[in-house]
Amino acid sequence: MSLLFADTSKTEAEEPLAPRAAKQAPWKVLVVDDEPEVHAVTRLALHDFEFSDRPLSLLSCYSAQEARALLDEHADIAVILLDVVMETDHAGLDLVHHIREELGNSTVRIILRTGQAGQAPQRDVISNYDINDYKEKTELTSVRLFTSMHSSLRSYRDITELKEGQRGLEQIIDATAHVFEYRSMISFAEGALEQLIFLLLARKNHERTSINSLVASVSKNSFTVLSASGNYRKLKALQSRDNLPADIRDRIQAQPNQSHIIHPDGWLQLCLRENDESYHLIYIDGLKELSKTDINLVDLFLRNAGVTFDNLALQSQVEETQREIVYRLGEAVESRSKETGNHVKRVAKISRLLAEKSGMSQEQADILFYASPLHDIGKIAIPDAILNKPGKLDAEEWATMQTHAMLGHDMLESSDRPILKAGAIIARDHHEKWNGQGYPAGKVGEDIDILGRITAVADVFDALGSDRCYKKAWPLEKVLALFREERGEHFDPTLVDLLFKNLDEVCAIREQHADTFLGEKED
Repeated sequence: MSLLFADTSKTEAEEPLAPRAAKQAPWKVLVVDDEPEVHAVTRLALHDFEFSDRPLSLLSCYSAQEARALLDEHADIAVILLDVVMETDHAGLDLVHHIREELGNSTVRIILRTGQAGQAPQRDVISNYDINDYKEKTELTSVRLFTSMHSSLRSYRDITELKEGQRGLEQIIDATAHVFEYRSMISFAEGALEQLIFLLLARKNHERTSINSLVASVSKNSFTVLSASGNYRKLKALQSRDNLPADIRDRIQAQPNQSHIIHPDGWLQLCLRENDESYHLIYIDGLKELSKTDINLVDLFLRNAGVTFDNLALQSQVEETQREIVYRLGEAVESRSKETGNHVKRVAKISRLLAEKSGMSQEQADILFYASPLHDIGKIAIPDAILNKPGKLDAEEWATMQTHAMLGHDMLESSDRPILKAGAIIARDHHEKWNGQGYPAGKVGEDIDILGRITAVADVFDALGSDRCYKKAWPLEKVLALFREERGEHFDPTLVDLLFKNLDEVCAIREQHADTFLGEKED
């Protein structure tokens, strides 16, 4: 059985059609037929065919078995022109089943061509097999082949774009989810850059070394490169916009108010604004040409990253306000007992220092820093006559004073906020002693929460070296002597060792926030 359009005596077997100069790769079309002349005339009929400014690359197989092997190597075949009867009467139909069911390829368009329609009745084939067109070889003229190829490639293009969009959205969701993990604004900016590069690499098969990127912190009077990669690695820690490569400098200055830009020349930038005068800048270049789908998906990621950063900035402001309120509350309690607010600042910083040196995580150390000013919050319920008595308290007064530990705990324990929950623990435990002789519960050793043990060291060290209504500040030597004596008695011995090991830093904190620095040496 021969086709109706002209034959050719010259057969160009598996060689692809010579493509014209084109920016994009050709469409792959597979011809599966056991008649060599079918391959020849198909190649002749489609020799100058183009769709969407892309030519064809024709691949040839002469049996279904040969086609199976080739399909394993080429997952991006767009159209298959498939004969039914080859090595067996139903070899082509078996190949359709293999493609759709075993390979799971629902994207490629399959045009069934047969010269023996009786072997594969059209109604049965269309009902039982996932094909896209059915043609008898006698009716597949050059014009009809042209038409079928256009419609098949159009369908293939639309399906692949939909699938690419779906895959891209999955990548966006995954990348954005990772960005949500970052808590600080600097780590968020660097994380967004990392996820954006991952997204571009996954979609465009870039090599990481071909992508140049940087994250910069920008304000009205400063410009600092926080991190950089690729050819921009040498720019890390750069402190001036003027020292940037001229092309980057011009791009940043040209569009400083846009939230993000995706430029056809292969660069993009994202501005994550903290306020009206400062922002974090993400800049990437070295990108190859992005498709419309790529641009839309990257645009979606950048928009999501911008909204997320705005929410993070707002959350940061709220949390900072909460922390300041806690701090002010601690200062208010200290001022009521005629102490300066600098005591709570010193206790907070010394506590964080000891927490970090003890191996506590940065997040937990920061919580301790913000919660420790609440250590004496319960004193707000202690009468002034007891709280500010210049002399020694009698037994009844001392019993009343001791209640401030549980009073402070009870005030804070019902909160779900990490800082206030930590504050409740600190208020309760910072007067416990390592040897079990403290109050309110007489806890021993590590039964005392680490937050309370650390705050106890910081509080007593600072209190002894400061003037109080009932005493003068102790000299440093006397304070240190007491800590040596109370190591393993009042205080956690490990924390006392850390205090001595880091004494210079502790004293620097006291000096930075001094009201009355360590008292004059006694005669």
